[in-house]
Amino acid sequence: MRVLISGASIAGPALAYWLRRYGMTPTVIERAPELRPGGQTVDLRGAGRTVVERMGLEDDARARVTHEEGLRFIDRHGRVRASFGTDSLDGDGFVTELEILRGELADLLHQRTRDDTEYVFGDEITGLTDTGDGVDVVFRVGAARRFDLVVLADGLRSRTRDLVFADIARTRSFGLYTAYFTIPRSTSDGRWARWYNAPGRRVVLLRPDNLGTTRASLSFLRKQAGLEQGQIPAQQEFLRRHYADAGWETPRVLDALGDSPDFYFESIGQMRLKQWSRGRIAVVGDAAYCASPLSGMGTSLALVGAYVLAGELRRHSGHRDAFRSYETIMRPYVEQAQRVPWIAPRLAAPRTRAGIRLLGTLAGFAADPKIGRFAARFTNPPSDAIDLPEYDGS
Repeated sequence: MRVLISGASIAGPALAYWLRRYGMTPTVIERAPELRPGGQTVDLRGAGRTVVERMGLEDDARARVTHEEGLRFIDRHGRVRASFGTDSLDGDGFVTELEILRGELADLLHQRTRDDTEYVFGDEITGLTDTGDGVDVVFRVGAARRFDLVVLADGLRSRTRDLVFADIARTRSFGLYTAYFTIPRSTSDGRWARWYNAPGRRVVLLRPDNLGTTRASLSFLRKQAGLEQGQIPAQQEFLRRHYADAGWETPRVLDALGDSPDFYFESIGQMRLKQWSRGRIAVVGDAAYCASPLSGMGTSLALVGAYVLAGELRRHSGHRDAFRSYETIMRPYVEQAQRVPWIAPRLAAPRTRAGIRLLGTLAGFAADPKIGRFAARFTNPPSDAIDLPEYDGS
């Protein structure tokens, strides 16, 4: 069976791994000219970590972890208001022991699959025609080709998904924007991630990596829609104005903004699809069920979704039954991961200094293991809330 996969980040290469392992022939197409090395820190937890273990990649992933020791809430004077170590909340806290850069994980999956999987970079799907016995695919650059199945794994803003599912795709917005980028390491960075709140619902997050640099993110709430659609220079100029008086180490972050090699700006949201397949075309990962970074479950959903989709294609003789079973298994897990309260980003980014002080106080209480575990039952989607199937060869 020849399967075309659109997207070479996490879900796409993971799906290619399992398809090849089960005797199918995957091809991965990626719009970017090469593997994208940038991106923030993601974590491997719960069922997602189990999938990595079944791929035999846990040791390789551990060799690339960021060695982040935990997360600290910092006030405007640089004082620590609360600390959450990697061992807090039984591995389901803000930071886990297996924190890895998104680009590092993508590279690891690519290295494991590139020798027996066809990768096509610098091209994208522009047309899909399901003929009943196959899918005719038109590309922006390459010649048209025919595949038995097509799986779309190219992110929340997937253009290829809209070729097939535009009429049933619904994005849930939180009114939250985030800019991600890499900046030079400073002696103040250390081994802890540092979360700083500024008035006006603005957040600065600095996280150490394993490459000698620091991963920065600027997150803020704003009713204005469409900021993510602007050009990068305009986005960066907006951030300089919006964070000009934020305080703490924000000037250093803004000074490095224009020189960052991997600046990315997005509107945070979730993807809600009524169904994850039509005919011979299916979706997986963020393209199907992005839960947003607020859930902390994006990587686990991508890895588990790829594993289950490939396993069900192996287990069933027909793709329709396989797609149906994939959705039956994954839907409850996805729905639980997407239960992020609308109020969550507003609680995490208070508007006033009084609200920020209250957040610091509450975070200090939550740092107590007993209180933190109780609160996590209501705030953290369970990362292992799925009865993960075992397939022959997995």
